[in-house]
Amino acid sequence: MQRWGRRGWTWFALLTLTAMIAVPAGLSAAGIKDKWWTGLIAGAAIVLAVLAKPLTDRLQRLTTRHEDTDLAVLNGCLVTARGDFPTVRRIRDPRQLGVHPAGSDSLPTYVPRDVDDKLRSRIARGGFVLLVGDSTAGKTRAAYEAIAATVPDHVIIAPKDCAALWASVDRGVQASNCVVWLNDLEHYLGSDGVSREMLARLLSGKGHRIVVATIRAVELARFSAESSGDGLHIARAALELVDEEIRVERRLSNAEQSRAEERKWDPHIADALQHSGDYGLAEYLAAGPELLRDWRNGWDVGAHPRGAALVAAAVDVRRAGLNPPLAGRLLEETAEEYLRKRGGDRLRPESLEAAWEWVLRPRRATTSLMIGTPRTGFDVFDYLVDVTQRETTPDTFVPESVLRAAVQYATGQEALAIGRTADHQGYYGAAADAHSAALRWAGDHLDPAHPDTLTSRNGLALALHNLGRLDKAEEEHRAVLELRIRVLGPEDRQTLTSRHNLACALRDLGRLDEAEQEFRTVIEIRTRVWGAEHQPTLISRSNLATTLRRMGRFDEAEREHRTILDSQTRTLGSEHPLALISRHNLAMVLGDMKQLLEAEREFQTVLEIRTRVSGPEHPHTLASRGDLAYVLLGLGRPDEAERELRAVVELRTRVLGSDHPDTVRSRDSLARVRKRIKEAEG
Repeated sequence: MQRWGRRGWTWFALLTLTAMIAVPAGLSAAGIKDKWWTGLIAGAAIVLAVLAKPLTDRLQRLTTRHEDTDLAVLNGCLVTARGDFPTVRRIRDPRQLGVHPAGSDSLPTYVPRDVDDKLRSRIARGGFVLLVGDSTAGKTRAAYEAIAATVPDHVIIAPKDCAALWASVDRGVQASNCVVWLNDLEHYLGSDGVSREMLARLLSGKGHRIVVATIRAVELARFSAESSGDGLHIARAALELVDEEIRVERRLSNAEQSRAEERKWDPHIADALQHSGDYGLAEYLAAGPELLRDWRNGWDVGAHPRGAALVAAAVDVRRAGLNPPLAGRLLEETAEEYLRKRGGDRLRPESLEAAWEWVLRPRRATTSLMIGTPRTGFDVFDYLVDVTQRETTPDTFVPESVLRAAVQYATGQEALAIGRTADHQGYYGAAADAHSAALRWAGDHLDPAHPDTLTSRNGLALALHNLGRLDKAEEEHRAVLELRIRVLGPEDRQTLTSRHNLACALRDLGRLDEAEQEFRTVIEIRTRVWGAEHQPTLISRSNLATTLRRMGRFDEAEREHRTILDSQTRTLGSEHPLALISRHNLAMVLGDMKQLLEAEREFQTVLEIRTRVSGPEHPHTLASRGDLAYVLLGLGRPDEAERELRAVVELRTRVLGSDHPDTVRSRDSLARVRKRIKEAEG
């Protein structure tokens, strides 16, 4: 016979007391009058009055506690045992909402953050609030504490992935007061994720509504980048509805440090404070530095080099654009390249089985380098992804072979992301392959006029342009433009992106009058709708100025390039890729105007930054180096020019191929310089 437990005995006691009244009362109602029964009724009433309230309260607490443990994920969303959305106060364990475990079975006490008042005020007003910061900065915990303190009785809608998002929001629209919880917002952005229309419909519903989201800073930068093409247009449109962006710093401020000191009675806090000079509090509590140290030490000879290679592969596959869960087979295949580059057999790598055991082993009880199973797939601790991204140099770009391997496991959206990564790193062939894969996926799943299909075609056209296949690029851009005009209208953002890209192809094909006309159309609309200093407007103005230079209208081009460079340097910084493009273009027109010393200074500045940031073999770096050679030749330094062009030809042949138009031009220029040197010597 099973034991009842405390909850069962509580029910039994309450029912017994009820019976003590109900039975005598029933007899009395039946006309049976007796002093003994009357006394029993009175006594039972007194006992029930004394005990019923505590027993009822205890029963309610036990029932609530039982229901708390019954919270589960059903159809991708957090629900109660009855399948309803819980209220905020029912979320007793913040880890159910994505709060990082703190290296033990219990969470540390909360240390109030400087942003708390602003965050809670924003939540009280409703709308869309976004918390931004590094991994393990404490964003999710701060958000949880804010909703628990401000809107405890609101229904909370916490879908676990994009697949559950739409159905969850449809149900949530019916709730009068609700919180939509989107932890790690990057996983909910994209064509099948959060859209501007969805958010507008949700936030305009009845009652008080709030969307609370968190995002890692590196991911927000990726989704906000204006230079990344139109593949992220849906995400950027959704992000434009953010009412307040609140940044949570990884390191504690002096005030936060003082509040933490007051909570040293918690051993978690006391331990973390001993390391607060090196790390953020939440960062240390989540075991981030410990895991990073374990990963780096794993490369030591005879330690866990194959395990470290698995982690490196998972980090770079995530950086490339794949979302978790990650296929174990992909990680095992790509890990071998990382292992080989580090020394291969000289590292005395462990077996694959031992490597997986090491990366999946919990540190400090709850946190591990990676999580998952071969059946469900794997993920890597995002703190390691963020640290790697922050420390990225050209030497730590995602290898081209890894980008190509990742494409084989990618959905359409992921293939687009991989294509953008490859393009950013200058691997134009890999970018073309990734966009081709995205287009094949769209062809199998989507209509030819679907936005994602057109985005894939646009990405492929850009890659073809970068590969020098200009005729095919123009054909694709023109086809996409016609469809977007028909489906979206002539002034839609994506339509204007296609028209801009078509103009670039026409310019590089030498059809300068057509290019100028298209650029001016785009600039007129973008200026009217978004303003003269909106980044897409400036990009179109810069490309128009380049067209004017090729038409020989140097004064117009110089004025425009200087204006654009000043605006971009002021708003984006002097080392932003767009500012570097503008500076390079200004140097080009200065060279045409024979202002050679100033042109040389500008080229040298751009070349130094691009070499440091993008690497010596990136196509943009090679463009600056090749164009600098022309200026050196004009300054009467042919030997230096010949040396620069010889290096550019060698690198472009290796990176872009011997038939690429840029390689051919560099090779022709090198031949002319060598001819001039021989003539001068003769």
